[in-house]
Amino acid sequence: MGDEDKEFLRQVKAKAAHKLKARRTAEHTVWWGLGMVGLIGWSVALPTLLGILLGAWLDRRHPGAHSWTLALLVGGLIIGCVNAWRWVSRELYSIDEAPDGHDE
Repeated sequence: MGDEDKEFLRQVKAKAAHKLKARRTAEHTVWWGLGMVGLIGWSVALPTLLGILLGAWLDRRHPGAHSWTLALLVGGLIIGCVNAWRWVSRELYSIDEAPDGHDE
């Protein structure tokens, strides 16, 4: 094996070890998981509810052929799902990578 292959193998081993260590940490308890589910749920629910409230207000103030409530409900749901996806992606990345950018 060449030096580059050895270095690559070392990096793969270090990342795998870090990932396993991150998954075994005490902070990832059942309560932590339930808290994350709640956080993700609220990150979707809150923009959706705000969209509904704003849409209902607009429908009362400016009635028209199209429903503001339905349009803003869908918009809030999309925004909430994007927020949740970004948050989960960031959490997964933090598990996969060492906090200081260096492998342990």
